[in-house]
Amino acid sequence: MKDPEFRAEFERASCEIKAIDAIVNALDSLRATQGLSKAELAREIGKNPASVRRLLTAQSNPELRTVVAMADALDADVVIVPRARRGKRSSTPAAA
Repeated sequence: MKDPEFRAEFERASCEIKAIDAIVNALDSLRATQGLSKAELAREIGKNPASVRRLLTAQSNPELRTVVAMADALDADVVIVPRARRGKRSSTPAAA
């Protein structure tokens, strides 16, 4: 962890894993609150029940399309919430 490049990459990967876990856990909580089984949710979104079960129980990196479909089936939205800037990026927008 003394190498700044390694530490930066480790922190980036840790943040990514935490964000994915938070989304998947929120979807699973909504599913349980609504009384849907994992198999029922899979049928709602046209996915194999085993793949939904794996997504909700194992550490994975789900496709955004699947996350959005699950949220929609659970009558929820996927929302991006800006956080305070950390001073790493320029305040001018990138050219399109």
